Amino acid sequence: MQENNASSRSTAAVIDDVAQIMKIRARGERPMAFVHSYGCQQNVADGEKIKGFLEEMGFGFTQEQEEADFILFNTCAVREHAEDRVFGNVGALKNIKRRHPSVVIALCGCMMEQEHVAERIRKSYPYVSLVFGTHVIHRFPELLLETLTGGRRVFSRGDESEDKVIREGLPIHRDGSVKAWVTVMYGCNNFCSYCIVPYVRGRERSRSPEAIEEEFASLVRAGYRDITLLGQNVNSYGKTLETPVSFSELLRRLDRIPGDYRIRFMTSHPKDATRELIDTIAQGTHISHHLHLPFQSGNDRVLREMNRRYDRAKYLELIRYAKEKISDLSLTSDVIVGFPGETYEEFLDTVSLIREVEFTSLFTFIYSPRRGTKAAAMDDPVPAEEKTRWFQELCAVQEEIAARRCQSAVGTVQRVLVEEEGKREGLLSGRTDGNVIVDFPGPASLIGRFADVRVTAARNWILTGELVSPA
Repeated sequence: MQENNASSRSTAAVIDDVAQIMKIRARGERPMAFVHSYGCQQNVADGEKIKGFLEEMGFGFTQEQEEADFILFNTCAVREHAEDRVFGNVGALKNIKRRHPSVVIALCGCMMEQEHVAERIRKSYPYVSLVFGTHVIHRFPELLLETLTGGRRVFSRGDESEDKVIREGLPIHRDGSVKAWVTVMYGCNNFCSYCIVPYVRGRERSRSPEAIEEEFASLVRAGYRDITLLGQNVNSYGKTLETPVSFSELLRRLDRIPGDYRIRFMTSHPKDATRELIDTIAQGTHISHHLHLPFQSGNDRVLREMNRRYDRAKYLELIRYAKEKISDLSLTSDVIVGFPGETYEEFLDTVSLIREVEFTSLFTFIYSPRRGTKAAAMDDPVPAEEKTRWFQELCAVQEEIAARRCQSAVGTVQRVLVEEEGKREGLLSGRTDGNVIVDFPGPASLIGRFADVRVTAARNWILTGELVSPA
């Protein structure tokens, strides 16, 4: 499972030891685990690796914390709201631990890479037995065994050497059978002034294209239809390899794998997005015509303060080229409202960019200070109430654009990947190539397949339609 057979045997032995201990401690016929991942798709992918280890240890999975013998929160540090939710939910576990003293409670993920967070857990949440960071997921069985047998709480964040090694072959318990995630690189070198990611996920390091191809091809063979390539900045992929391989070349290599599937990827950084990338998407067979390209602000001064290393003109130039090459391109983005020192006039530059580009959808956030980042020390004179008004103004503009874009799809036939049953009986729910949700009536046998759907109505974010035929 790791770099050599001895390591594999050692890990296997540890897994067996944990399995034996948890079988005895379990309240039911087999130990049950509750695992919840907060935040980005990379966190979800990490959570699937942890669940892969748990599955090898003999665990089943439950959505009910009361039924669990092991409870894990895989945390996110990107915004304050996410951290507050974690602490609130961890606090609620105190009563579960009181009712079921044998339950093991663990925390992992980006929040746990911050010393002040780990210290708070030590002092205020004594019933949390295991805390580990993003760099030591491969050591999870060893850390859990130490928790079970060492008679003390375990805290582990690894060290700098953990950033330099890619661990292949970790077990994965995938949460679905239609969509899958494939991590192509880890970490980030950009140090945007508002972002904690480089501090909690480390520097950029890329997986080999051969390992990615092998995992990707196995997913296609297993019937996965929507496969998303993950990285903090996928456009930087390959720069750390002994023989550099560009992200565009990786896309072309994966696109040549035979099968009926879509390739998506996120997240792209505009400073590294190239015309070659756009051309690769346009010429691809399986590459989705959906580009998530966060611009964060439409004002050049704010972009400089954010350390984004591109300007408004460069961003719009790339967007114009992309629209010219891919007529049905669906664009989504991330936006921060109320960055420290931003004025209302500068905020309006963001609104005007949104009007010019006409995004399919946006992920919009009011600025959240992150301890340890450069922006956290900047003057921030605009009150929260004012930022909230700006946020609402921006959302109203985007809702108007989204409604208009969705309305333009009425009457068209869309190729939809059917993902699940809809919220109402008899309905199915899926996504177009542009990542827009479509609900339509149809048999459950279509789940996991592509279908042609004629769009009959539109809401702001969701289309409804009728089945034409399986695609």
